[in-house]
Amino acid sequence: MKQKFRFEIDHDNDILTLFESAEADAGTFFPVHNEKYGLKEIKDIVYGEGRDAFIEKLRKKNLFPPFDLASKLFDTVKEFFESGTENKLVVDYDDAESFPVLEAEIEDEIEEIDEIVEVDKLLDEDGSVSEDDIKEIDSDDDTPKFKLEDNSEFEK
Repeated sequence: MKQKFRFEIDHDNDILTLFESAEADAGTFFPVHNEKYGLKEIKDIVYGEGRDAFIEKLRKKNLFPPFDLASKLFDTVKEFFESGTENKLVVDYDDAESFPVLEAEIEDEIEEIDEIVEVDKLLDEDGSVSEDDIKEIDSDDDTPKFKLEDNSEFEK
């Protein structure tokens, strides 16, 4: 789900307001929630106490961003305060950003590709394959991992 978070500063009342919007249709966002914070208090937390204190202050009953989103909000708010040029900041977030890329999956894919290349090399040679080559290719154990007595699939 795509979301937009808009920070607005009201210097007259010393308030920082966070507006949360969610994508209903492609490119169409609707308001979900907003929270108000003391501007001075948030600045003190950002520059003094740091990320963890900011995340703790940011999270409320109706607004509880996951850590990666809260960290992104912290980083952008810090840059926003440092720039000091605008009164509004919009942060785009797609929760697909939070999905980790597993190194093990990538390594498995690389191993599979390497095995395919090895088989192709064997087939591309002169057409003759030795017994040792076949054993090397089929070195994995193909025996079933279940017992015939295992009838858990057939519950009574």
